[in-house]
Amino acid sequence: MPIALAIFPLLIWVAVLLAPWRPWSTRERLEVDHPSNEGVDLCQITVLIPARNEAEVIAITLSALQAQGTGLQVLVIDDQSTDATAQLAGSFANTRVINGQPLPAGWAGKLWALEQGQSQVLTPLTLLLDADIQLQPGMLAALLRFKQRDGRQLISVMADLQRSSFWDCLLLPAFIYYFKLLYPFALSNSRHRHVAAAAGGCVLLDTDVLQRIGAFACLRDALIDDCALARQVKDAGYRTWLGLSRDVISLRPYGTLRSIHEMVARSAFTQLGYSSGLLIVVTLLFLLSYAGPLVLLSSPVSRPWALAAWAAMTLGYLPILRYYRMSFLWALLLPLTAAFYLGMTWSSAIGYWRGVRSCWKGRVYTPR
Repeated sequence: MPIALAIFPLLIWVAVLLAPWRPWSTRERLEVDHPSNEGVDLCQITVLIPARNEAEVIAITLSALQAQGTGLQVLVIDDQSTDATAQLAGSFANTRVINGQPLPAGWAGKLWALEQGQSQVLTPLTLLLDADIQLQPGMLAALLRFKQRDGRQLISVMADLQRSSFWDCLLLPAFIYYFKLLYPFALSNSRHRHVAAAAGGCVLLDTDVLQRIGAFACLRDALIDDCALARQVKDAGYRTWLGLSRDVISLRPYGTLRSIHEMVARSAFTQLGYSSGLLIVVTLLFLLSYAGPLVLLSSPVSRPWALAAWAAMTLGYLPILRYYRMSFLWALLLPLTAAFYLGMTWSSAIGYWRGVRSCWKGRVYTPR
């Protein structure tokens, strides 16, 4: 019996490693190859930035945008901020601030802000950018070149999350790793209709495509709005692309377990479709895949299989650590990382059962 239990997690991790779509890989990436922005004409792009109480970071984000090239139009939708977000944004040239209207029933805050902004976009391309995202010099030009060369109607890149504490290093690379397991980039980027994903922090798409799918009204209450947008675009017959980048930087400081918990728990149960059955299945998979090999190390009979499972588990995590230039030793703590993510998923579910679908930026979204 111990051998059978040890073989099962080994089979899981070997299947992950051998899957033809390579969910562990970091081959889908977009980096700046020509850092210079001289002569880059960006007049065909309008940037939409939904901002709610982002005074700490909005100036950095807008300064980075101004350094991307010439002719770029920027719309900041001030989503009922109570700090100096609007004043700071309004001090930048070529940046217009839209005073957001109160949130209507049935809308998520970010999507309502974007809906108000998109009606004023007159350029052929729209860049959806979170207020805490800093683009390194040349990144927007790189996005534009890649989009034109690859013939995609929507491209997005997952930002590099800050790692300034033990909790950041333990949990944030795994956030991207688990996202890639849930939404394999290779499948999402293919014509395969069953997988569609995007990273909402930085999305460049055709304005007419956005309008054809009904803009943001069709997503109005989506909490995982980036993947919902990619799904709408892909279902309409268009092509999408999602990748990683170290030149798209998240300015959001986490640093503590509590702040990371708030970020994960606000959408973890949503990922499971609010299904208690799926929650049980995920729990069992996590226990077998991560805890199983550790528990079975104590048995001499099952130890070789348990070690092999742990080695396969670690091997699949190494590409993410290598991409973000982190020590491979963090991979040895992956079972601990998984335990925290499982706990945060249960916390998300418990919050939902108590009547809180999600909570973010002072807004509480109740179950439908």
